[in-house]
Amino acid sequence: QVRLVESGGGLVQAGGSLRLSCAASGLKFSSYAMGWFRQAPGKEHEFVSVISWLGSSRHYADFAKGRFTISRDNAKDTVYLEMNSLKLDDTAVYYCGAIKVYTGTYYEIREGYDYWGQGTQVTVSS
Repeated sequence: QVRLVESGGGLVQAGGSLRLSCAASGLKFSSYAMGWFRQAPGKEHEFVSVISWLGSSRHYADFAKGRFTISRDNAKDTVYLEMNSLKLDDTAVYYCGAIKVYTGTYYEIREGYDYWGQGTQVTVSS
C-alpha cells in the first residue's frame, strides 16, 4: 500500500519560513518524480513545484520561484519543500504527490499524479 505523509505545516508569520516534508512508503521512491500542490480556501488545487526522480531537474510555479526550494533524499524516501519569505497568499493545504511521467503536460496538473498524501496545513498570519 502506497502512503505519502506530509508534515511540517503550521502557523507562521508573514516573512517567515517553513520546511515541509513528505515521507513515502510502499513504492520505489527513486522511480517517481515528486511534486507539491496546494489548495487555498475556496480555490482550485495549484501546482507548486516538482522534482525529478534523482533530483537533477526541478520546476516551480512562478509564485514559488526564488522563495521555495524543492529537494529530495532518496535514501530516506522523502521529499521536502523549503518555503521562505512566506506571504499571506501562501496560506493553503499543501499536498505532495508521486508521478512517474515527468513531463510538463502531466506534472503541472493534479490528474497526472499516481499517488497523493493527505496534506498539511500552512497558515501565514500578518
